[in-house]
Parts: sequence; structure tokens; C-alpha cells
Amino acid sequence: MADAPQSRYYESHGLRLHYADWGNESAPVAILVHGGRDHCRSWDVIARSLQPHFHVIAPDLRGHGDSDWTKGGSYALTEYVYDLAQLIRSIAAPDVTLVGHSMGGMVSLIFSGSFPELVTKLVVLDGVTMSPDAQKPPVHERIGKWVAQLDRLHDRTPRRYRTLEEAAAQMVLHNKRLSRDLALHLATHGARQNEDGTFSWKFDPYQRASVPHRLWPDDHVALWSRIACPTLLLNAGESFLAGAKAAGLERYFPNARIETIAGAGHWLQHDKPEEVLGEIRRFLGLDPDSAE
Repeated sequence: MADAPQSRYYESHGLRLHYADWGNESAPVAILVHGGRDHCRSWDVIARSLQPHFHVIAPDLRGHGDSDWTKGGSYALTEYVYDLAQLIRSIAAPDVTLVGHSMGGMVSLIFSGSFPELVTKLVVLDGVTMSPDAQKPPVHERIGKWVAQLDRLHDRTPRRYRTLEEAAAQMVLHNKRLSRDLALHLATHGARQNEDGTFSWKFDPYQRASVPHRLWPDDHVALWSRIACPTLLLNAGESFLAGAKAAGLERYFPNARIETIAGAGHWLQHDKPEEVLGEIRRFLGLDPDSAE
């Protein structure tokens, strides 16, 4: 089993995008898609567990990790979907298993509904980030909000941390369940050093803005109905997401089941790694007791 992945790059939309390649090229491909303001090395525990059975690839989405930022600060979910399509094309995979967390779960859902023939199994970790019956605000409000967000982000100075330990401590503030060791691992791969020796997060601050031309609930529901593969919606019992708790969500999917990890927050793969891995391995037909 690979101790650490290889860094590889591909091109999409004129951007140089990075992914972690865990090897095992002769096996079926599994792609692990991180969430907003995260990075590919957030998946290491799950990647190592799946690597004996899959050619595991974990991309850094545009504007995240070691991938290029967009020019102009536009980050619609459909742009990430395009990048995922380009990644699959670049590695010449006939089909893939997708595992996505949070925003990466939404990207995986959209991709699977748009290209159902390319996805054999789908796992979404606390990734239904909108309610199917959410109301669409008037278009002038959406554009006004977006312009105001971009203005604020333009004037914002990225936060600087004196050390990686200080950056890791900030992550623990946001997730009290995070261990110091895991926080330091995430900060080590999620921050870059500035010229003055301080550290700042790698993600593009513009990734926070909500584009006005986004997909809306009826679009998502239409895509969910097209997902042909077996689907596991793995939600966190103590998530901030209303969509995760929506009763009857499975009725929107032809072939999905919903499980909840008790005592886990939104970052369920960090909060309850063994339970999350057990659910994923069972769903993928792997022996949960396998030491491989």
C-alpha cells in the first residue's frame, strides 16, 4: 500500500489542476472529491483504506490546495463538474466510483446525474447542502448579493498565521472534535508559506461567493432522478446542514439509502473515521474486517 500519494497535474479550462494519485492503476478508479476550503489530503485515511481495491485519485478542486485559482473569482458547482469530467477523460477511466464530502458531494451528485453511465457507485458524505423545496430568491437579489460578496472579498486581507501549529489551532476552534495531529496534517497540506515566513490558507477566498447563475433545487432534483448507480447518502447526526436531516430525501433517488453517523459533525470522516469507513466499505462490497 502506498504510504503517500504521487502528485500529478492535468489541464482544465486553461487551469493547471493537481491531484493525489494513490496508485494501483490496474484496479477500478475511485475519485475522492473534497469540500469547500478543503484539499485532497483531507482524504488520506479513506484513500489508504480503499487503495488495495481501487486506483484512488483525490483531486484538488480549482481554487483549492495545489490547483490554480480561477481568473476572476467565479466558482460555480458546474465548473467543478467540468474539471471532474476532464480529470476522468485525462486518466481514460471508463467509469468511476465517486466519494464526495460537502460541496464535493454536491459536485459528485451533479456529475452522476449528468453522466449516469460513467458512475458505478456514489457515496456522499453530508453533501446534500440544499433543501429540495428551498425557494429561489429574485434574480436582482441574487446579483446584488453576489456583487456585495465580491466587493467584500476584494477588500479582505487573507489571514496570516505565524506557524502551522497556529493554523491548526484555528481549525480545532471550528471543529472541537478534531485531534491536534489530524489538524496539523490538514494545516500542513492546506496552508502555504508567505514570503515573510507566515502561513496562509491555500484556497482562493473568492470561493466563498455564491454565483447568481447557480443550479436551483428543481435542477438538483431533476439530476438526482437520473442517477442510476447505487448511492449512499451518509449524513452526520450533528451537522449544521438542514438538507442532511430532510426526511424522505431518498424518494428523490432511484437507488439510494441514507445512513446517519451519530455523534459526528459536518466533518464526519474526521470525527468518526472508523464508523464512516465501515459504512463506505460495506456499501462498496469490501470486507470491513480486511486488513489489506
